[in-house]
Amino acid sequence: MTADPVDPVVRRDVDPRLLRGFVAVAEELHFTRAAGRLYVAQQALSRDVRRLERELGAELFVRTTRQVTLSAEGERLLPYARRVLAAQDDLVAAFAGAARPLLVDLNSPGLVFGRVLERARELAPDCELMARFESGLTGAAAEIAAGRVDVSFGRFAGLDPALRSCLAQQPVRYEPMAVLLPRGHPLAELDAVPLDALAGETVYAGAGNPRTLEWTDLARRLFEGRGIEIAPPAPLAVGAEEFGRLMAKKRNPVLAVIDFPAMPGAELRPLVDPVPLSPVSMVWRKGLVHPGVTALCAAAAELSAEEGWLEKPADGWVPATDALIMMSRM
Repeated sequence: MTADPVDPVVRRDVDPRLLRGFVAVAEELHFTRAAGRLYVAQQALSRDVRRLERELGAELFVRTTRQVTLSAEGERLLPYARRVLAAQDDLVAAFAGAARPLLVDLNSPGLVFGRVLERARELAPDCELMARFESGLTGAAAEIAAGRVDVSFGRFAGLDPALRSCLAQQPVRYEPMAVLLPRGHPLAELDAVPLDALAGETVYAGAGNPRTLEWTDLARRLFEGRGIEIAPPAPLAVGAEEFGRLMAKKRNPVLAVIDFPAMPGAELRPLVDPVPLSPVSMVWRKGLVHPGVTALCAAAAELSAEEGWLEKPADGWVPATDALIMMSRM
């Protein structure tokens, strides 16, 4: 396309909304995904991008029937646009008064995510960071995308790609996995359970729970070819007492992580040979600007560095797709 000539005075007064739309398309390289991220119609976003191109007198994207890529002018604009939007967000935060409370899903009490939240509260004492405890990133991520929850933690690679496209993530930890064994189980006598020792066992890994699909998928990948079966769906136990009652009744080992809270009538043992790792990311909605998110990101980075959370043991196991995602920040 050939950009229309414009008055140079107009170029000094660009609507930040147009820049926000441009940045979303530049990061997604897909108009439909960018529109979903901004909660606007695709047609409206396309009009805004065309208007910005007219105002700047430059073609910002190269469009074909199959793909959208940044033009040279788009590449040049992108860092400037990001700086303008960051400055606008800072201005709004400075004059908007106290930020709204941020709702952070921690999955279960006692897990390491709670330490990230506590550190973030220290870093941003004026922010209200509210914790809730629900099970599973799949369920929480859908609520994040819908705006009902702000932040959660879990295995980002296990989410549907369409859902991942509207979320941001920061790797936090490779969490060693463990097995929760009913008291009296022969393997409970071991200090650590070799993975192959579970051959012939039927292990509960959240099958049937729509909120924990990413965890069940990780278990399938781990158990494949090892003679370990995933237990069929069971009633969802809420609370330690109910969990302990069902475990005593079913007698199935339960796939867990090393920081899983103590449960009555059960023994937690680390898995070894190899050491399976649960890849944990902090996840939030793309485009969300909030001082609490900034504090949580900083807290996660500090703790990860201090405690080596992102260092994989030499005999660590993690799916290749997860390893790639954990090397990036999206």
